[in-house]
Order: sequence, then C-alpha cells, then structure tokens
Amino acid sequence: MLHFDSDYMEGAHPRILEALAADNGNQHVGYGLDEVCDEARGLIRDACGRPDAEVWFLEGGTQTNRTVIAATLRPYEGVVAAESGHVSVHEAGAIEDSGHKVLTLPQHQGKIDADELAGFLEAYQADENHDHMVRPGMVYISHPTEFGTLYTTDELRRIGDVCHGFGIPLYLDGARLGYGLAADGTDVTLRTVAETCDVFYIGGTKVGALFGEAVVITRPGLIPAFFTQMKLNGALLAKGWLLGLQFRTLFTDDLYVRIARHADEQAMRIREGFLAKGYDLPFDSPTNQQFMIVDDDTLARLREHATLSFWEKTDADHTAIRFATSWATKPEDVDALLALI
Repeated sequence: MLHFDSDYMEGAHPRILEALAADNGNQHVGYGLDEVCDEARGLIRDACGRPDAEVWFLEGGTQTNRTVIAATLRPYEGVVAAESGHVSVHEAGAIEDSGHKVLTLPQHQGKIDADELAGFLEAYQADENHDHMVRPGMVYISHPTEFGTLYTTDELRRIGDVCHGFGIPLYLDGARLGYGLAADGTDVTLRTVAETCDVFYIGGTKVGALFGEAVVITRPGLIPAFFTQMKLNGALLAKGWLLGLQFRTLFTDDLYVRIARHADEQAMRIREGFLAKGYDLPFDSPTNQQFMIVDDDTLARLREHATLSFWEKTDADHTAIRFATSWATKPEDVDALLALI
C-alpha cells in the first residue's frame, strides 16, 4: 500500500536518530532545564530574530494548544478562531474541557479576515450585555491552515494590528509551520511570524521529529509562570532534553525548512498530476496537504492501493479527499499514486 494519510507516519529524520543515539549515555537534569534545551532555545531565538523570546518544549499539538490557551485566558474568556480551525473542529473538545469557549468566525479557504475580526470584536464591545457574555480573550490562527492554505505577511500584520488594537494576543498554531515556510511563493518567514504573533509554536511532530513542539512567546511575561502552567496541564516532560535535542538538530544547518521543502515538492507533483487529469481542487494549497474532489468510483479504486484521508462529501457521488506528504515521502511512491489515476 501507498501511504498518504498524514505527515507523521514515519519515525524521525535520520539526523535526529543519530543525535539521540550519540547522546543516549549522557545524563541531563530534567524538565527542559538542561544545556541541550538551552542550546536549542538559542538556535530558535536566532532564527526568529527575537533574543528575548521565551521558548518552551512540549510533546504534541493538542497538548500545546490546550496549555497555551488555558494559560493565557482568564476564566471568563474564550478564544476566537475560524469555524474550520483545528481548535474548533479537531481537538475533541480539549479547549472547552479547559473551561474556555471557542468563538468562531467565518473561514475563507481556512483563514480568518482581519476586517471581520475587527467587526466581531467591535460588536462584542458595543453589546450592552457583554458583561454577561464570554469575552474574546485571544485570537487563534494556524499557518498552514487546516486546508493547507497560507496567510500572507500583510494578512498576518493586519490581524495582529486588530488584536493589539483591542488589547488581546494573537496565537499561531504552527503544527505544520515548516511546510508553510518552505512553500513556493510565500512571503512569510519565521521572523515574520515572530514579529506579528505574541505566541506561536514550531511543530516538530509533523516535520521530522519523533515528537515535540516548541512554543515561542515573543512577549516575555505574557503568560505568567508558564513552566508551572505546563505542569498543571500535564505537559511537562521529565526527560525534557529529548525535546531539546530534536529541535537543536532541526535548527542546525536549516534542516527544518530543507526537509519540509521536499514534502512540498512532492505534494506539488500530486497536485499537478490530478489537475492534468481534470480533477478539481477545493482548496488552493501550496503546502504538503493536497485536496482533490473525486467521484466515488475513483475513490474506491484509489483505496485499493493507497491510504488517504476522507475530508467531506461534496455531493451524492463525489468526495473531497486529502493526500499528505512528509519530509520522508519517496518520489517513487508519488509516481505510483499518479499512475493510479
């Protein structure tokens, strides 16, 4: 079988496995307070252009979203997100379970619009009953979005300006950030993200690591006692150096973006192959997630030879499906997939 279900089906990039094996006999203090994590923090701060940023290492995306959002918000506040956003749809209620409502906005190819965000926040303030309502306390976006689409630098800046004008932080979910940074034609860099967002995370689980996400808080002190908040949310790994070592490796010699670029290149081959056969794309994604609308007979045929993700039914006889490539996708597997259509 060919496997295009997701971008975390393989273990880790060989350089990470080599680094883990080489370090295996060493001893480190726990909880990410070791020299390996400090070195990784330094590399990430340099890449972000933010020498004063706080950098913390957590294990997975849902854990990270829950911890950051719960630690940032007051009990009476909620987080604003696109109706298609990951925290809105695919977190199994993790945010709501932490005591915070997800307040949704319309999505446009997975993105929120700065003007609509401003209108939403203005309407809340103008409502004479707003003291009885959940207060918008932060804004959540992801880059890439759930649909593999990307914000532009201008869009990020405008959303950031709206957030800061209303005195609330902007949080960016970067579970697949590497694939966004490596995409052809993007004008968003890691420094752009650090300039426009108050807190974001750099995804490792889906971009070459065994596991792990690096939270970057660009406004030091934004989240008081974040170390303790990690512990409170079950997000403090005793062997924290395992996380630091992986990010130290990913942020050496630009490895993080280089391996992500390979995934994007293979995804573009899938995109062009389906377009050449006349299939429609529901989303204009330049990243490692590619979506196609296929008739159900074609879907059944594909599933005999390849694993993929169901997305949604588009009508009685057609289905939107997703193919995800990764840093480890083999070009010959893409060749074999395209031969099926």
